[in-house]
Amino acid sequence: MTLLHRSSRRYLTRHPWLMGLSVLGVAIGVAVVVAIDLANTSASRAFELSAETVTGAATHQVVGAGGTLDDDVYRRLRAAGIRPSAPIVEGYGSLERGDRTFQIVGIDPLADAPFRPYLGTGPGSDLDLGTFMTDDVALMSAPTAEAIGLSSGDTLRVGIEGTTHPVVLSGLISPQNERTRRAVANFLVVDVSTAQRLFDQSGRLSRIDLLPPSAGSAQQAYLRRVRESLPDGAQLRRSDTRTETVAQMTKAFDLNLTALSLLALIVGAFLIYNTMTFSVVQRRALIGRLRALGVTRGEVFRLVLGEAAVLGVVGSGIGLLLGIVLASGLVQLLAQTINDLYFVVEVSELSVSAWTLTKGALLGVGTTLVAALPPAQEATAASVSTVLRRSTRESTLRRRAPWWAGFGLLVAAAGSLLLLVTEQSIWAGYGALFCLLVGAAFMIPWAVVGLSNGVRPLLGRAAGVIGRMAARGVVTNLSRTGVAIAALTIAIASTVGVGVMIDSFRGTVTSWLEQSLQADVYVQPPSLVFRRSTATIDSTVARRLRNVEGVEGAYSVRRVTVQASVGRTDLVAVEPGPETADIYQLKAGTPETAWEAVRSGPSVLVSEPYSYRYDVGVGDTLRLQTDRGQQPFAVEGVYYDYGSDLGVALMSRSTYEQFYEDRGVSGLAFAAADTTSVDALISDMRASVAGLQDVLIRSNRALRETSMRVFDRTFTITTVLRLLAIAVAFIGVLTALMALALERRREMGVLRATGMTPPQVGGYLTLQSSLMGAIAGLLSLPLGYVLAYVLVFVINKRSFGWTLQLTVPTDVLVQSLVLAVVAAFLAGLYPTWRMARSNPAVALQGD
Repeated sequence: MTLLHRSSRRYLTRHPWLMGLSVLGVAIGVAVVVAIDLANTSASRAFELSAETVTGAATHQVVGAGGTLDDDVYRRLRAAGIRPSAPIVEGYGSLERGDRTFQIVGIDPLADAPFRPYLGTGPGSDLDLGTFMTDDVALMSAPTAEAIGLSSGDTLRVGIEGTTHPVVLSGLISPQNERTRRAVANFLVVDVSTAQRLFDQSGRLSRIDLLPPSAGSAQQAYLRRVRESLPDGAQLRRSDTRTETVAQMTKAFDLNLTALSLLALIVGAFLIYNTMTFSVVQRRALIGRLRALGVTRGEVFRLVLGEAAVLGVVGSGIGLLLGIVLASGLVQLLAQTINDLYFVVEVSELSVSAWTLTKGALLGVGTTLVAALPPAQEATAASVSTVLRRSTRESTLRRRAPWWAGFGLLVAAAGSLLLLVTEQSIWAGYGALFCLLVGAAFMIPWAVVGLSNGVRPLLGRAAGVIGRMAARGVVTNLSRTGVAIAALTIAIASTVGVGVMIDSFRGTVTSWLEQSLQADVYVQPPSLVFRRSTATIDSTVARRLRNVEGVEGAYSVRRVTVQASVGRTDLVAVEPGPETADIYQLKAGTPETAWEAVRSGPSVLVSEPYSYRYDVGVGDTLRLQTDRGQQPFAVEGVYYDYGSDLGVALMSRSTYEQFYEDRGVSGLAFAAADTTSVDALISDMRASVAGLQDVLIRSNRALRETSMRVFDRTFTITTVLRLLAIAVAFIGVLTALMALALERRREMGVLRATGMTPPQVGGYLTLQSSLMGAIAGLLSLPLGYVLAYVLVFVINKRSFGWTLQLTVPTDVLVQSLVLAVVAAFLAGLYPTWRMARSNPAVALQGD
């Protein structure tokens, strides 16, 4: 080991707390990125495994226009010699025992073996086909049954769309490998006739699986025969279409979480920069002597980068472990959000991907090295005499601060230009945000100098000489304080920006709900997906509810998923009432003519997100797959809707029934008579359907409160990420203040020796750290507002297509300012305590 490397090791071991805090900052940044990536990957992998298991070997499927198709289609295909082919009925149900959600898959065991042999229903298996094909029996994975205390012969109580069904567990599936074990962990396999009865889909199938020849003319001939055998309303598609569609559904959601997770790593980069700069400044005399003894610039450069690499590797390693632990908690929050917004997913375990860990490690080490480049370059660029002068760096930085601010302004302007030249790219939106953050970071030291000099007279009048010293100290140690304030400013500004965005979103949704929920009572079956329920209300239940005394008016809604010329489409069919035009506020189109067209003919309205996602507007034609084949529908208007970022097409119930055989009802809205109490009406309604179907009967206010609870729940992960970014910034301020404490130990010794008491030293340092927090808080407000503007009008628009109303709540601004001051104050307590109790004689040794 060379003398150079021994000096490096000695320096690192002499400052364990400083190095430890830097490692912790990197670790938290890496942990957040890895945790979000692992949680996203686990949720996606859980769905993919489920989809692959249900799909099996099938490469193509026949599906219906409204999500189901007549089982006579299957008989027609078999009669035409289309084999192998297998019918499927699938859906979701919750098991009372174990409080778990299961995917219920109805199969024909005689036809299913070529597609899903791992279910153990084919020839040669131990399954008693006679028993399995009787009513209300099911198969379950053996490990799952053992985990929740079930055995063959037990009776399960399965809840489906508000109705509880008893099902006998007739056998257990023994997975052949780990992949199959994970795939079937949340499956209930039943006969297709049992599934039709459970889901009230008599005579209907979810799809028909096909296995054509692998390629060539034989495959083309097979698929041609299939198409020729299909009636209007049935459609042939590839089996991987569903997985691709689901991936598109959550693409923007995943991207936004990933981008937000990178915030902690960006803040961590400031911490590394501060630490490595301090290490160079702290050893300026040593580096000067080494340079004088013949050590080359390249050797010094490699030394500084090598130290940074050590911090990056250790921090990234710890971050990977922390990320796995954090992901274990975040994955359930993420799964709940996906269940609320998109589709049912049950994540039973965390999927730890080697690629995710590799990405996290590369990001951690790479960010550390990039952050260490400027101090490494500085250590090699200066002359020997310059390195030996203490004040050189500070005076140079103060002199260059306006130039750096100008450069930062150019970077921010480049970000703004990026927004102007792109219209829909989410990546460009985040690129602009990154430019704004980087530009602000370069401008902050100049702003710190101006604000510190500006408040110095005020602090002098308020706290005397100590106040003036505190303000001057922030400027004279700008290399330390500027970077720490920049890190805290960006973390707090991000909190302001995201907080304002969430509050604006919340206010917009609240106003929209008040406008949309005008009925007195709402009824719908319970659903595992809050925002995208296609469950139906039993016809007897619907009839009884309509006949309850005190009901003045009733309007139904049906939600289904259909195929359109632009892709998978959520379709809503409504009974237009006298207040419908008020409920669906149009962004484009004339209300009177639009609703008249929707009531009278094959016309639709589309929601704002749908219009943005598929570039469909007034005057366009939307072609929907119906039970009468693909039909054109004129787009008459675009309406505001915040219930789905995927978008919705809306038509009248009469038009829906003209083109679709489905007569189901997804929800009912009731108007109470003037003389009827809403609470009394709800009680009478519940009594009228007791014992039939467990439907949710809620007042206008209760439904609005439930909707807002779900809204708040979707931002839980966002709140966690914001707090972690602030934690990294807190560590950055603490590191900077500890570095100052070490660097200014002799200065404090002089002050103590000339009469300053320990309480005065403590007050001076506490005031200085609080001033740093106040400056960071003040600078974060305008930057946070700019970030909020971009998040509301660019990121949200490009991600989801919503138009939000920007509101700036005073409480968010005040809380952020207080948070910055408190964070800096707390970070300064330990360094202040150490410096106040230090011995002046020890500090002045050598003078």
